[in-house]
Amino acid sequence: MIDPFGRAITYLRISVTDRCDFRCVYCMAEDMTFLPKRDLLSLEELDRLASAFISKGVRKLRLTGGEPLVRKNIMHLIRSLSRHLESGALEELTLTTNGSQLARHAAELADCGVKRINVSVDTLDADKFRQITRWGDLAKVREGIRAAQAAGLKIKINAVALKGFNDAEIPAMMEWAHGEGMELTLIETMPLGEIDADRTDQYLPLSTVRAGLEARYTLRDIPFRTGGPARYVEVAETGGRLGFITPMTHNFCESCNRVRVTCTGTLFMCLGQEDAADLRTPMRASEGDALLHQAIDEAIGRKPKGHDFVIDRATRRPSVSRHMSVTGG
Repeated sequence: MIDPFGRAITYLRISVTDRCDFRCVYCMAEDMTFLPKRDLLSLEELDRLASAFISKGVRKLRLTGGEPLVRKNIMHLIRSLSRHLESGALEELTLTTNGSQLARHAAELADCGVKRINVSVDTLDADKFRQITRWGDLAKVREGIRAAQAAGLKIKINAVALKGFNDAEIPAMMEWAHGEGMELTLIETMPLGEIDADRTDQYLPLSTVRAGLEARYTLRDIPFRTGGPARYVEVAETGGRLGFITPMTHNFCESCNRVRVTCTGTLFMCLGQEDAADLRTPMRASEGDALLHQAIDEAIGRKPKGHDFVIDRATRRPSVSRHMSVTGG
């Protein structure tokens, strides 16, 4: 799959559910209305959809949500998809999780061929963690991280940088992650969906964060990539890697190799654009995949050059109306 700008699409992110057991303040409103279960693709349809993309050149598949591990029977899907790892058609099967369900699933994830996962943790303060997630229990998440490490999974901690909330904690979070053999990636908050807060109060440019870190640590740019948008540095004092995902201060669109499919079968060619393609209808219209492949090809042919994210006082409405939990985190 080659888009109009010559970029090969080799990375697919599939949201298996829009539901989550947290309500992170930068992601969701507290009183969310979730999709009716009948609108969601079945596990068999998710498998068929992913397999179609793999046959068209996707080499990395990430399952997201919402929280993917709250989807009923999710391990059945993961085990089924693992056949593409065994055949060599897929290089990596992974997921992004809030960690709340990791303790009971970590060993089976490893058994299915998952090698590494991303875990979202925005603070190491238990009270602040409950505040930012509204419902989350940091102790349970850390238990899940320990279980994942015991199962042999490599972990990257994802933290959304939020002004006035965790900016002062970032050095300590980095030292904790690196001290536990994990990477840390910092992410700028993105204008996706209506939330209860004003994102202009939350937005913290990672250029500012990096400048602050460079006053205390020695950061060296390195060419390391995981297939996603993060740019990495090596921290001399800790020996660990630190990633920066900067959709606002420095977009990464020129090298975008990704598309996203929602749990309803809607394909978004760009996280920061509204243009989308319905894959559920052609998939359900035939037992064969010819119509599905045609719809995918037409959509990839419309992939835009880049996104149009804006956060400022004059633009208070989100650049994109849908919540991150709908598109896939």
